[in-house]
Amino acid sequence: MSWFKAGNVEIGRIVESNGPFMSIYDFFPDATAEALAPHREWLEPGALANDMLIMPIQSYVVRTPRMMVLVDSCVGNHKSVKWFPAWHQKTDDDYLRGFTKLGIHPDEIDVVLCTHLHVDHSGWNTRLVDGKWVPTFKNARYMLSRTECEHAERLWREYKDPTYAENVQPILEAGLGVLVADDHEVDESVWLEPTPGHTPGHCAVHVASQGQDVVITGDLIHSPIQCRFPNWNFKFDADKAQAGRTRNDFLTRYADCDTRVLTAHFPLPSGGHVRSVDDAFHFHYIDD
Repeated sequence: MSWFKAGNVEIGRIVESNGPFMSIYDFFPDATAEALAPHREWLEPGALANDMLIMPIQSYVVRTPRMMVLVDSCVGNHKSVKWFPAWHQKTDDDYLRGFTKLGIHPDEIDVVLCTHLHVDHSGWNTRLVDGKWVPTFKNARYMLSRTECEHAERLWREYKDPTYAENVQPILEAGLGVLVADDHEVDESVWLEPTPGHTPGHCAVHVASQGQDVVITGDLIHSPIQCRFPNWNFKFDADKAQAGRTRNDFLTRYADCDTRVLTAHFPLPSGGHVRSVDDAFHFHYIDD
């Protein structure tokens, strides 16, 4: 995927990593071998290999006639979240070179949106320079859900989850953070849609132009197997009941229509359409 058009908006992708992430049975505590058996033919090997979920970590860049918007900023370098796989504690700039591959520069980003404030969606908000966290996108406004910021700050204060201290607080201290509502309109073509459950302030990003619609999901759904089993929750969903309702509502709303769905962690190419099948759903990929 380089860029594709939706009306007069262009969307591109920057992939930070792509590979095995976690056992499907650890990731989805409700998963069973019996339930998976009928689906292995289409899950393997692209989405599942040796029972390990294959999950990219990626950003989307949305270029409207008025601005350049980065949606989710992946993991970043030098981050210290202990529960995240150790191979992400890296020090390379491959991610930043991904902007060059799209023909743009990080300094051209006008707005940064994080669907939520987990490390793999907010990490490149900042870079470590001379021992200090500084904003990576120095010309951007970081539009952050007020609900999500309060949640991330509480996790830092009560559980010492460093995501807030490393990825959010430096942005606010630099005067680049803007706390917004969970349905904030960024641009006439880009707005937030509240999708709580995975975290309290989780938001999808809706892009619309000239009758064409695209929705960027963040972590309201992690794997195509959840289209078949929408009530399978990721073990780290903050409110599992709410996450299930949000996912069911989302899949129902966008099933069997022309809206293109861009996921965060589905196997590449990660984008496609939701289709109804039996009493559940199927994800039909679009190969860009």
